[in-house]
Amino acid sequence: MPYTTWRGVIGCIKPTRRPGSLEELIRMLPEGIGVIPLFLDIRQGTTDEFKRAIGPYEPLLDELAKEEVDLMLPEGAPPFMLLGYKGEARLIRKWERKYKTPIFTSGSNHVAALRALKAKRVVGATYFTGPINKMFSDYFEGAGFDMLAMEGIDAPFDSIGQLSSEEVYAHVKKVVLKHKKADAIYLLGSGWRVLPVIDMLEQDLGIPVVHPVPARCWEIQKRLSINEPVAGYGCLLGEMI
Repeated sequence: MPYTTWRGVIGCIKPTRRPGSLEELIRMLPEGIGVIPLFLDIRQGTTDEFKRAIGPYEPLLDELAKEEVDLMLPEGAPPFMLLGYKGEARLIRKWERKYKTPIFTSGSNHVAALRALKAKRVVGATYFTGPINKMFSDYFEGAGFDMLAMEGIDAPFDSIGQLSSEEVYAHVKKVVLKHKKADAIYLLGSGWRVLPVIDMLEQDLGIPVVHPVPARCWEIQKRLSINEPVAGYGCLLGEMI
């Protein structure tokens, strides 16, 4: 059944079933944009689980194609970043040919946002620890960025939403102050609830922040030829750069 929301309809695939980022996105989006959400069920947050996740996206993309959405968003940075920047790009092209619908992933969205901000030297923060952070850095290096750091908070994957925004602010600030040549901050993952400190980080550290939810809202608008800045979540979305 086709949907006719007057400014466009997006279909998103959430990698987990935890609440938070979907509600944040819907509140940010301009009036007139419809959202059809579907869900995977990633629970452990391990490299092996992320590597197994790509296949299960396809049946959900099939569902969204049947609904004739205007734009597809298979979300979840880790599953796609583990393919590498070029591997992810090949997969997006394959899916766009198959579904005849524009598609962007979390990874490609974050690259587009950093490029729009003209970032070159980036400090990243995640809620993962161990070798997977090097894989994230390699992804962005493959996209042409100089990744000065990709440092994680040691917290359980299934309770990352319980971290306070103040804890995340302190973690990010500590990392950035060790790399004063950075010209952008990247926050990987939609699981932490940190929207209240994005403007604060930009003001205190003097460089822009790319967070998945505002970046998603920014690219949705760009793709649907909409231009409604949303204040309070960093300059990318606040100025529709």
